[in-house]
Amino acid sequence: MNNQEPIRDARALGMPKMLVLGLQHMFAMFGATVLVPILVNTYGLPLSIQTTLFFAGIGTLFFHVCTRLRVPAFLGSSFAFLGGFEAVSKLDSGKYAAMEAGEKLQYACGGIVVAGLLYVVLAAIIKLVGVHKVMRFLPPVVTGPIIILIGLNLAPSAVNNAKTCWWLALAAMAIIIAANIWGKGMVKIIPILLGVVGSYLIAVIANALGAQAWDFSGAEPAKVALMNFTTVADSQILGLQPFFTDFGGSIAKFDLTSILVMAPIAIAAMMEHIGDMSAISATVGENFIEDPGLHRTLIGDGVATSLSALFGGPANTTYGENTGVLVLSRVYDPKVIRLAAVYALVLSFSPMFAAVVNSMPAAIVGGVSFILYGMISAIGVRNVVENRVDFTNSRNLIIAAVILVCGLGFTGGLTFEVLGTSITLTSLAIAAIAGIALNAVLPGKDYQFGSDVTQGRSADFGRY
Repeated sequence: MNNQEPIRDARALGMPKMLVLGLQHMFAMFGATVLVPILVNTYGLPLSIQTTLFFAGIGTLFFHVCTRLRVPAFLGSSFAFLGGFEAVSKLDSGKYAAMEAGEKLQYACGGIVVAGLLYVVLAAIIKLVGVHKVMRFLPPVVTGPIIILIGLNLAPSAVNNAKTCWWLALAAMAIIIAANIWGKGMVKIIPILLGVVGSYLIAVIANALGAQAWDFSGAEPAKVALMNFTTVADSQILGLQPFFTDFGGSIAKFDLTSILVMAPIAIAAMMEHIGDMSAISATVGENFIEDPGLHRTLIGDGVATSLSALFGGPANTTYGENTGVLVLSRVYDPKVIRLAAVYALVLSFSPMFAAVVNSMPAAIVGGVSFILYGMISAIGVRNVVENRVDFTNSRNLIIAAVILVCGLGFTGGLTFEVLGTSITLTSLAIAAIAGIALNAVLPGKDYQFGSDVTQGRSADFGRY
């Protein structure tokens, strides 16, 4: 970790550098954001990359307005709802029996609209009873391990991407590490961007020389070209999102079955949101859960999710990738994140740019993710340490142990039947529910949110 002073007003760096910093955040979120519609398409549901990017930008800007322009968070497409998309795609009884994939997507999005509104319900409860009473159920002994799990659950994705071409992944990592440790000036605060662009140029040269990568998508691993520019050649420079060209075929539809599939996933997404807010607060050194308030961040995230789904997009969520960029760059100005949102909006009108970025080898994404995902887990450890969670106390040890085992053990989630419909809770949702429940029922709870905060201890939300 570098020791430079954090930059809270990026205008001091000048507009050209601010624009580059925004580009870095855009690259950090892009791979994961477009991966969601790519995966949903493999389920047979035609979720649009352009629509996804458009509402990532709109959702981020709306979130910043809701949080008084103070919280440096980017809202990208949520992976938590992938299981729900797959479940809806497999519905084949009743009205879903002869339904086309496009219409199934509309019903799936209807369920996500309801899920987003559940955020607003929780925000209203927090506003009514006060964040202090709610956060008594979410002390650092709960949120810290959940933050750790956010990074650890993403770790297999980093390895799976990196193993397609280890030397290229290591090249991306080496550029990032060199820029962050030994770089000077602007180089030191844009290591992710340099890692992406530098390794991409290396990949282009290696591809021209005949380099190959491993493809693990089939039954047997196979060698393929390192890069594929077919979709770039077939793409238009400019193009409208589907909800502009086919509004009736994109707008969400509502049905109890799809709502019961999608809406419960909001439990996991809300817990991830609280974990992300804790992580961002710990990184920046400001208690965003208290000011501007958890109710504001939840409303921003929830309404952004409902708005996206209403017009055929995926759920939104605060992105850990961009939190990792905050840690490395130490530029905490939310204006930089809003620049990334504007970039996403503009690029959502360019299918060709999306294709160019999608031509990036998976190994580069893996190399970058090695750094970013690890940073998220490290922030969770820091959250626990700086809040002085006492692990000589058996109560705290049990809570953390159960959270970690649930989060890492339930790799496929937990599926159960409700009114004849299968519902799956992700491992993070299970871990969060278990941690909150144990914290509520085990005796000896002495955590006070916001009390006895030591000045300068970035992750302090209270003290045991």
